[in-house]
Amino acid sequence: MSNTRAAIRVPRVETQVSARGPRVPRLPRFIAWAYLAPVVIYLIAFYAYPLYRNLDLSLRDYTVRSFVSGDAPFIGLDNFREVFADPTFWPAVIHTAIFVVVSIAFQYAIGLALAVFFNNNFRLSSTLRALFLVPWLLPMIVSASTWSWMLNSDSGVVNTALNAFGLPDINWLTSPTWSLVAVILANIWIGIPFNLVILYSGLQNIPDNLFEAASLDGASSWQTFRHITLPLLRPVSAITLLLGFVYTLKVFDIIWIMTRGGPGNSSTTLSTWSYELGFGSLLPHFGPGAAVGNLLIIVAMLCGLLYIKFQSSEASR
Repeated sequence: MSNTRAAIRVPRVETQVSARGPRVPRLPRFIAWAYLAPVVIYLIAFYAYPLYRNLDLSLRDYTVRSFVSGDAPFIGLDNFREVFADPTFWPAVIHTAIFVVVSIAFQYAIGLALAVFFNNNFRLSSTLRALFLVPWLLPMIVSASTWSWMLNSDSGVVNTALNAFGLPDINWLTSPTWSLVAVILANIWIGIPFNLVILYSGLQNIPDNLFEAASLDGASSWQTFRHITLPLLRPVSAITLLLGFVYTLKVFDIIWIMTRGGPGNSSTTLSTWSYELGFGSLLPHFGPGAAVGNLLIIVAMLCGLLYIKFQSSEASR
């Protein structure tokens, strides 16, 4: 028996523990960096480098020749000064603000109303929710072209409906008064499904016993919505509004397809103006166009910082 015990020896596993804690093996650490490498490469190639190039464009005097040769002279903030002095700047800022604020307000309000409606889980609820996702799933060029056809001054179905009620035709896409309204309507229709999906998911995470307790206490539907639904949806609403703001701030394709920023500059926003400066003429202004794009990036980053501060204040409560 003793010989058998001597023959079978179990190797001892020695664990070296330093004063700072257990030593991390090199191989797992290398594997962890290997898993992170594709993400880091992707972020550098498609985010960091384009941002650097856009910043470089806005600080140099690029022409078509210097853009190819790469020897554009450094001019500092002159492109930004040119943008601020341009008569198109302030109208574009005002149009961008109106476009973003009105679009987000209606998208959120309608999306929240639909989310509350579908939260009742009635018959055919899932089917109707799926149908509401159609505007979100369509390619943007299809949605914008459809709205251009609907709002056509001569043969659009919207003016046909107005005529049926005895109202006059409206030049939706060719009138300086209505062109911005037209692109806002199209953008609201496209953004409602996104708000519906996110807010509906947030409503699903609210415990049903809270609504049952409010009902037993005699609270009305409005009181339940105001004191239970809205406060508990605040984190979801914050991220929904932030993502909606960033997306709406950079909307270009809808406006460009429907009105091209016109007539005149009546529906020009910072995103369409940036594209028009950089690529809209035979003599492109790469520097000013990049400067306008950097202004949009700065605004989006500031909103992201406000969201982080909001999240920190919510977590400290």
